[in-house]
Amino acid sequence: MRLSPLDVSALARFDTRKLAVAILFVGLFAMAVRVPTDTDLWWHLQAGRVTLESGHPLQTDLFSHTRQGARWVNHSWLSQVLLYGLLDRFSYAGRARWVGAGMTATFVLVYAQMEADPFARAFIMFLAASTSAVIWTARPQLLSFLLIAVVGYVLYLLKWRGKNRLWLLPLLFVLWVNLHAGYALGFLLIGCFLAGELLNHLLAKSIPAKDPVVGWAQLGMVLGVALLSGLMLASNPNDTQTWTHPWETLRIGVLQDLIQEWQSPDFHPLYTQPFIWMLLALLGAVGLSGRRIDGTDLVTVGAFAYAALLAGRNLGPFAIVAAPVLSRHVAAILTRLGGVPALRSLVRPQTEFSPRLQAVFGAVNVLILALVVALAAWKVSLPLRGSYNEQVQRESLPVGAVDWIERERPDGRMFNRYGWGGYLVWRLWPEHQVFVDGRTDLYRDKVLGDYVEIQTASPRAMELLEEYGVSWAVIRPEGPLATLLECEGWEPAYRDDLAVVWLRDLPGS
Repeated sequence: MRLSPLDVSALARFDTRKLAVAILFVGLFAMAVRVPTDTDLWWHLQAGRVTLESGHPLQTDLFSHTRQGARWVNHSWLSQVLLYGLLDRFSYAGRARWVGAGMTATFVLVYAQMEADPFARAFIMFLAASTSAVIWTARPQLLSFLLIAVVGYVLYLLKWRGKNRLWLLPLLFVLWVNLHAGYALGFLLIGCFLAGELLNHLLAKSIPAKDPVVGWAQLGMVLGVALLSGLMLASNPNDTQTWTHPWETLRIGVLQDLIQEWQSPDFHPLYTQPFIWMLLALLGAVGLSGRRIDGTDLVTVGAFAYAALLAGRNLGPFAIVAAPVLSRHVAAILTRLGGVPALRSLVRPQTEFSPRLQAVFGAVNVLILALVVALAAWKVSLPLRGSYNEQVQRESLPVGAVDWIERERPDGRMFNRYGWGGYLVWRLWPEHQVFVDGRTDLYRDKVLGDYVEIQTASPRAMELLEEYGVSWAVIRPEGPLATLLECEGWEPAYRDDLAVVWLRDLPGS
């Protein structure tokens, strides 16, 4: 086949740099499309279904017998509607693609804030994706990752490109406050920007900066927009409660004891160690670049690293804000290396090829990309299959026990394992209400503290079960509570390798 000059020119432009960027984002999408395993997803789906069927956001608890009828600040109601709509319309494939699209869009915005050549950017992006991937899940917080990147991009445009798009922020927060309580991280990012630019002004006389410093008038605009955005948080069904809700959640004492994502990360498993690599890479790059770290970069990375060390759920936001900072110093290192004659050819290749030969290389790059896309499609196809999703559920959730409960309909109130609460809400409500699920802001210290006492078979465990009127329990086969129930004469009405349904009194006994 004979190529026209136009075809030759198009192929010649598709060089290895463009190939690296294309492979990066294809790989990110394939990496993000996965089977949802977070059990909180299920109560979000049930809340979304109730909201759609009732025509208004769910604001009181319907799903538990421990907090039945209590006021619930449902800050994620709009995300819940979106999640349930995806499940209803596209089944499992809709949720998996949603995670893939959301994380890809997030990193497109991160990439747009970066410096250095495409190869360095691709490596940094891979490191950032590996750091944050531990918490990529089909939950409303996915949208908070995306919106943090949007806020970061708006601030980046103001500081590094001199473009004022601050008018977007109040509109953004109106949407955000109805999607997820992660809007608090958006204000943290703005606060870091203001504090960092103030630091730049304070240091300007003693240490002249080569990087742009935002002027006082523009900083006043940022502050004013932040205050306006804070006022706009009341534009949701929960009104002004959203102003204090994130801080009230942080004050729940049991939170860090009970929930892994609120605990400091355990860095022994390999999958959490990319955070360490990224933090060390930042320290090394800042030290070697010869470029004074910008005040805003310093404050932002410091604040988000601190948050990530306190709670594993903040690893993702850290990666989002740290990647552009790392890229700026890597770009400075590459510039310095380009000035060393022995290394110049590695950093800035000078070889020139004819247009025909460039077209050949471009055609090879297209073939490589086609192969990568095919492999990504194969990887993505597995999480999209309903049968595979159901298999994963049977391996991690009490599917058999719930099937038995639906069939036998035990009387009375249940006690359940915390991690299974969301799935039980999805499968068993409204016939049965759970003892507890992932809505820690609803249950707070009283119910969560009682749950811990029961689950650990404390001396008050049986007294608490009596107080809550519990007559059956869905728990793991092993553990102190299982031993206690057996000693107290409860009977295992259903048992498999994953779960046991214990009854206080067997029917007919």
